[in-house]
Amino acid sequence: MTTTIWIDGEYYDRANAKISVFDHGLLYGDGVFEGIRAYDGKIFRLDQHLERLYDSAKAIALAVPMPMEELRDITIEALARSGIANAYLRHVITRGVGDLGLDPRKCPRASVIIIVDVIKMFPAERLAEGLVVVTAGTPIAQRESLSPRVKSLNYLAHVMAKLEGINAGADEVLMLDSGGTVAEASGQNVFVVKHGVMRTPPVFAGILQGVTRDAVLELAEELGITAKEEQLNRYDVYTADEVFLTGTASEIVSVRSVDGRRIGQTLPGPVTARLMEAFQELVRRER
Repeated sequence: MTTTIWIDGEYYDRANAKISVFDHGLLYGDGVFEGIRAYDGKIFRLDQHLERLYDSAKAIALAVPMPMEELRDITIEALARSGIANAYLRHVITRGVGDLGLDPRKCPRASVIIIVDVIKMFPAERLAEGLVVVTAGTPIAQRESLSPRVKSLNYLAHVMAKLEGINAGADEVLMLDSGGTVAEASGQNVFVVKHGVMRTPPVFAGILQGVTRDAVLELAEELGITAKEEQLNRYDVYTADEVFLTGTASEIVSVRSVDGRRIGQTLPGPVTARLMEAFQELVRRER
């Protein structure tokens, strides 16, 4: 089992994989990416992830130099080549090599990268105890400047928010929009549960439409859990019976406290626990 990296038709290991310093993904964050999970050697919702990747590229007028079906086949081959059964895959598409100017016309061909590795978001004891979360002062980017549905390489606002959490001794951060409405965590979607009803910010509120988020909403319907997509503020979070975060890398993780307010009495809460169990069943039966 080894980290396997595919760049524009060639395979590399971690030590030898390189891109040009003139790649506009590096110089300007001009590109898109996707994170995907594999369980027991099978990739979870690969087609859904690739569709979002290609939609993100189209939204920024970035031409992917291969059809989606070809990238799908390469992804499956890269996973098999790595030998990592439970893997995290990162797809990156950059504008490609250009010059030191912004002009995307100077980049004749986009570059495609696939990384197959493993990821561990939080220590096991933190997952068991629940995460400590604080509100970040750094807001999410304005949705009027770039749609949050574009999973772009420019994650600087989220990085700065994460640094705030680190400096505060927290595990994760709650990010708001410029109006103070709850948006997301530094890399996860946010859910709250009150009196058995599950709520999460709607896509139009300026969040990334997470694949795991959508899976959790589907599972809630199957389990008979009332779920609503509604705008939230911090009062809704502070007074929730349960709070949990979802993401490809983190899956479903409980939150113990937000800004010093204890959330719930037991962790995970009863709704979160049902969804965690159902999600683990889902990822191993759905291919």
